[in-house]
Amino acid sequence: MRKPVIGITTGGRSEGYIRSRHYAEFYSAPAPYVDAVRRAGGLPLLIPPGENEWGETLPLLDGVIVSGGTDIDPAHYGGDRRNPHVLPADAERDHSELSLVRQLLDEGETPLLCICRGLQVLNVAAGGTLHEHIPDIRDEDIHRNEAGLWAMQEVRARGDSLIAEVMGATELRTSSGHHQAVKDVATGLCVAAWAADGIIEALECPGHAWLIAVQWHPEVTAARDPSQQALFDALVEKARESQRERALG
Repeated sequence: MRKPVIGITTGGRSEGYIRSRHYAEFYSAPAPYVDAVRRAGGLPLLIPPGENEWGETLPLLDGVIVSGGTDIDPAHYGGDRRNPHVLPADAERDHSELSLVRQLLDEGETPLLCICRGLQVLNVAAGGTLHEHIPDIRDEDIHRNEAGLWAMQEVRARGDSLIAEVMGATELRTSSGHHQAVKDVATGLCVAAWAADGIIEALECPGHAWLIAVQWHPEVTAARDPSQQALFDALVEKARESQRERALG
């Protein structure tokens, strides 16, 4: 049987991961996502924004990762578009990923791992809202370092959560770099982990076959932290199980 194919959503054409004298726009994804999927035994397949009819794409995939990236346009959740800290949105990516996640929620079977922006896409797609900027609601920002980059952050998971089962712990040390957070949790989702300041750090969907959404970036430390790699391992293993079930019929 072939390796499970894991679709990884990429950055939008305007997000600027790459600079070139020849081209102005790119679809790209950070290599650690691909590396983590390969270590888990999966076959990574990058999926650029622009797909809104997913009927032809999803049958090719055994699992999906919705990756991190720029902010979602607050118009999608009734937020404040005038907040000066909101990063420029990529409209094509917003529409593409929101439609993807809604279809995956409706289908309820394809294993889904949502990371950072991906968690926010999940919550918004399901009808939830976001805080546009954590420093607007907290006196101290523990989710980024002074340069606005990665910070190592302690997270506590619910003991009965899928995340705790997969990662083998409820006390987690995570690589964090987000400035937005869940405000109102969408109906059908449940909170699985929190940071020390009460910010929601993980969501799950009890009605879905396998869905984990984390606000941190497990791909950053997965190569040296087995508990973070475990998220990718579990995704690929669940995808492998689903693949076998489809093959049987």
